[in-house]
Amino acid sequence: MRFWTRILVNAVIFLALAGFFQSSLAGGFQNDFYVSSIWIALVASFVLALLNAVVRPILFVLSLPITVLTLGLFSVVINAIMLELTSWFVGSSFAFASFGVTLLVAIIMSIFNAIISDHFIRN
Repeated sequence: MRFWTRILVNAVIFLALAGFFQSSLAGGFQNDFYVSSIWIALVASFVLALLNAVVRPILFVLSLPITVLTLGLFSVVINAIMLELTSWFVGSSFAFASFGVTLLVAIIMSIFNAIISDHFIRN
């Protein structure tokens, strides 16, 4: 996927997940993920892209032994750390209630991005 397309897709995913976590369907996770507006979602998506380009490779190399030991599952934790860093940079307009919620959002975003990337590759 192209850079700006990925930023728009991630912003839409952020908004959709924030809307889900605000609904009663989220159950015990209600109000655990907050995005104040579409502009904040776009800023957060851009910050996440920058962090993925700069910080993620360093974290990946540093965590390579544990990633190999867990057969790649630790990469989900790295994704969650990237989301937490994004939340820290963007501020209170983009927030997670706990690291567990961040981990859940990272897993869901990975699944959605895999499906959407597959769609763009096929077309």
